[in-house]
Amino acid sequence: MQTINPWYQFYLRGRKVAFTCFLILSLGFSSHAQNNPTDNLINYEDQWIHYGFLIGVHSSKYVIKYSDYFTSPAMDTVHSIIPGNLGGFKLGFVINMKLGTYVDFRLLPTVGFYENDLSYRFTNGITQRELKDATMVELPMLIKYKSARRGNLAMYMLAGVNPSLEASGKSDEQDIGEKLELRNWDISIDVGVGLDMYFAYFKFSPEIRYSYGLRNMLTDDPNDFSVGLERLTRQNLGIFMTFEGGPSGKRKLGGKTKGAGKIKARQKKRLKQ
Repeated sequence: MQTINPWYQFYLRGRKVAFTCFLILSLGFSSHAQNNPTDNLINYEDQWIHYGFLIGVHSSKYVIKYSDYFTSPAMDTVHSIIPGNLGGFKLGFVINMKLGTYVDFRLLPTVGFYENDLSYRFTNGITQRELKDATMVELPMLIKYKSARRGNLAMYMLAGVNPSLEASGKSDEQDIGEKLELRNWDISIDVGVGLDMYFAYFKFSPEIRYSYGLRNMLTDDPNDFSVGLERLTRQNLGIFMTFEGGPSGKRKLGGKTKGAGKIKARQKKRLKQ
């Protein structure tokens, strides 16, 4: 009997629900910002580099292309090979560098925990599931294009490349030939959208990012699990929450936080002039 994975239900419906929640959250914060006249972190962009961390959940699946061998008499007992959607999570750091007024470069060292599977359906009604666990060390390098701030909110888009390497373990060396064998590194194209929310001491950014793998992950030594496939790539849809610290001092306009006195002094000086 196969083990029931609680992440298995994180399918396409989950994507739609997550996207709807993201829009509702954005509208809610937008409404809150319009009723709040205080602008937080008004000197945030004066600092050219910021650091932070990210957490996220994701849904990933394989994208496959059948080989010519799949239609041969040798595989006439296999009805189809179906990739499934499974969930996981990611943890990482944020290094954001300012390139221009509305353009940033983001480096996101991340560790991702993945599960992917293929279901081999046979003509006699039996289904065999091949589950693959992977811990990937990723290094997304993204260009971020952001809008002008409206109060404490700013929208942004981002795109770039994401090289990744699978962390090896003892289990990787076992049962060779008795499971689906894949390459241990990949590179993908990442695109996404997000919303910057400026608070008194940090910036919080919910983000949706899609990743499409470019490399064929099948090895040069096919076995019973891969012989019916010509190409196998990865795709991933993630929802992230990033937290980035504000510049030291000059935290908030209109409050008693550090640096507020200097800001008010400059404002009075301008009025006298």
